[in-house]
Amino acid sequence: MSPTLTLLFVIFCLLCAMTLASDPDPVQDYCIPNPKLGVIKTPLHTFLPCKNSSEATTDDFVFSGMKVAGNFTDTGLAAISVNPTIFPGINTLGMSFVRADLNVGGINPPHFHPRATEISHIVQGSVYSGFVDSTNRVFARVIEQGEVMVFPRGLVHFQMNVGKKPATIFGSFNSQNPGMQKIPSAIFGSGINDQLLEKAFGLSSKQIGTMRRRFDPRRVRF
Repeated sequence: MSPTLTLLFVIFCLLCAMTLASDPDPVQDYCIPNPKLGVIKTPLHTFLPCKNSSEATTDDFVFSGMKVAGNFTDTGLAAISVNPTIFPGINTLGMSFVRADLNVGGINPPHFHPRATEISHIVQGSVYSGFVDSTNRVFARVIEQGEVMVFPRGLVHFQMNVGKKPATIFGSFNSQNPGMQKIPSAIFGSGINDQLLEKAFGLSSKQIGTMRRRFDPRRVRF
């Protein structure tokens, strides 16, 4: 292959990788999943096959499961995540969302979404919200009812109810499968070598063991 063709091939591969790094664009008005056909999985995507459009109903495009808060965890967070599995109407539309409620003093611990940018709207309450960019600069402030904050894709972000009443947040993602990586669990609840963690955080072996037990994914409830 000539150098020119090789270069073109590399550029083509890069463009393909960039395209496949985000949700694929829909090729029809909507795609209501057909439960009878199951799920199709590829190395990069999980697809829910569509049922015939003539079988779609208005109910497919309405979701009523966010009227009340979910179950609260030890950190004072109750989250109801909505994706195409429970809300068929958003399948292939490149979006998903979440209702998050915070008790007074409750937190949404530092985490990030590897496949989506998030828009967070404060429905009620006062919430200290922010994110950290790749230079370790923090962008944070208290946002009030009616205000919105954006958390760029892949950046660590967090929230804490600093008001005197429970807070409710509506978060929207530009991916139907944004993913979530919780920082404490990712570090101490995984199988990272203890010696590496001791050196990275300046902790003793006993302290690492305590953190592992605290953030064991089989026990932790954020």
